[in-house]
Amino acid sequence: MANEIQTKTAFIFAGGGSFGAIQVGMLHALAAHGVKADMVFGSSVGALNCAHYAGNPTLEGVEQLEAIWRGLRRRDVFQVTWRTMFGFLRRRDFLATSDGLRQLVDKNLPYRNLEDAKIPVHIIATDILSAETVVLSTGPAADAILASAALPPAFPPVHLEQLYLADGAITSNTPVKIAVARGARRLIVLPTGYACALQEPPKGAVAPALHALTLLIARQLIEEVESLGPEIAYFIAPPLCPLKGSPYDFSQTAELIDRARESTRAWIAEGGLEHPRVHAQLGLHKHDH
Repeated sequence: MANEIQTKTAFIFAGGGSFGAIQVGMLHALAAHGVKADMVFGSSVGALNCAHYAGNPTLEGVEQLEAIWRGLRRRDVFQVTWRTMFGFLRRRDFLATSDGLRQLVDKNLPYRNLEDAKIPVHIIATDILSAETVVLSTGPAADAILASAALPPAFPPVHLEQLYLADGAITSNTPVKIAVARGARRLIVLPTGYACALQEPPKGAVAPALHALTLLIARQLIEEVESLGPEIAYFIAPPLCPLKGSPYDFSQTAELIDRARESTRAWIAEGGLEHPRVHAQLGLHKHDH
C-alpha cells in the first residue's frame, strides 16, 4: 500500500483564462508520450481542463478537449448582455452571466457528478466569506467548475453546500500542496504562464484583472514547489515565453495549443520528466521591445 501511495501521479492545472489553451497542448504531448495521471487537481480554467481530462484520460480524450478549445470564442465563456451590463452599472453587481460556461460544460463533459469521472478529480474554489480554500471532489461537476472559475467582478459567486464560492485562484491557483495532502507523490504541473511580452497593459473591465491574476499565479507557483519536501517529485511543463496577448482574448487559442504541444514535446525529449526544476521563465520578468 505504501508503494502505491508513493507512485501516485497528479496533474496540477493552474488557472489563466484563455491561456488555458496552453494546457491542452501540454496534455497532448504528455498523452502522446504515454504519461498518465492517477488524479487531477484544477483551479479556475484549470478546473474545466482537468475535469474534462478526468472523463477520458487518453490521447483521444485530449484531442476532444483540443477540438473544443479550437472552436471556443470569448462570448462562449463571458456572456455580457445589456441586462448584465445594466445590472453591473446600476447595482455595481457582476459583469457577465455564467450561463455560457454552464452550457459549455453540460454539452461536453461526459459525466454529471465529480465522483463519476474515470480518475479522481478535485476542483479548487474559494469561500468568499471566510477566504478558505474549498476542495470539491463529489457532487455536481458543472457547479464545481463554475464556482472555481467565478472570478470577481466578471462572474457572481456560486451558492453551493451553504457556501458562496468564487474563483479558486484567489487562494490556491496552483494546488500543489492540496495534491500532496491527497496522496500524490509525483506532481506534473501545467502552468498557463503570463503575458511577459506586452508593450502596454490590457484594456477593458476584465482583461486587466485576469492579467494581474496570472502575475500572482507565477509568484505563487514558485513559492509552493520550493516548499515541497524531498520525498515529492515535481515536474513543471515549460510555460510559453515570450507570450503576448490577454487571458481574456480567445482569438489565439489554436496558436497557443500548437506552441505548447511542441515545447512540451521538446522538454520531454530533453529529460524534463526526469529532473525536477523551476523554469527561469516562470519568474516575473519582461522583454525589451
